[in-house]
Amino acid sequence: ASRILLEEIGLRVVGNWSGDATLAEIERAPKAKLNLIHCYRSMNYICRHMEEKYGVAWMEYNFFGPSQIEASLRNIAKHFGPEIEEKTEKVIAKYRPLVDAVIAKYLSRLEGNTVMLYVGGLRPRHVVTAYEDLGMVIVGTGYEFAHSDDYQRTGHYVKNGTLIYDDVTGYELEKFIEGIRPNLVGSGIKEKYPVQKMGIPFRQMHSWDYSGPYHGYDGFAIFARDVDLAINNPVWDLFHAPWKRSRGDERAMAAE
Repeated sequence: ASRILLEEIGLRVVGNWSGDATLAEIERAPKAKLNLIHCYRSMNYICRHMEEKYGVAWMEYNFFGPSQIEASLRNIAKHFGPEIEEKTEKVIAKYRPLVDAVIAKYLSRLEGNTVMLYVGGLRPRHVVTAYEDLGMVIVGTGYEFAHSDDYQRTGHYVKNGTLIYDDVTGYELEKFIEGIRPNLVGSGIKEKYPVQKMGIPFRQMHSWDYSGPYHGYDGFAIFARDVDLAINNPVWDLFHAPWKRSRGDERAMAAE
């Protein structure tokens, strides 16, 4: 998705790490005019090295959700001048009907639902606005292996009052979930089944639960569909989260 959009706005992608990179692309990399990072926690070290040794500028970008796609495309285009900026606006306009259709379909079904995130890499901040584009509210987010600069960047994405946590244990995350009581949790495979057993809808934000991808304009449509399927699945009407059960319900379950 990244390569497609970058080429649509008129840029020539000389390398794609790691993805489907070839040896020839790696050899051409120092000749690039700009390095773009979508996985900040791994590739930033290489980009800093290339900036120091070859003078290649770099920047972080975010293609999760239309708001950040548009902002990122415009920031990238500024680096290359008016011609690319003009093409960028045309590309954004091209995809606007798709975005409007997705939001029109899912906003009324998802608006106001609260979300907690606990993911690796930079997704605890990058996917925030994708949920917000659907009218959802991020009430908690955290990293499994973040550095201090990750948390500095996270502050730009979340609102005041959002709970931010770092490298929590399974027990700690469970207690946070019980305290906040979100409508959806987005995390990894380790957290998936305990959360679902608590009666809470879940989306896996690492491997997309064999769905996805979620980045890019086409990915946003898949993301909205999957979140809707998770939250509005009728299975959640068949049992309740632990804090919604009465003592009588617990005794009945124990008797069964």
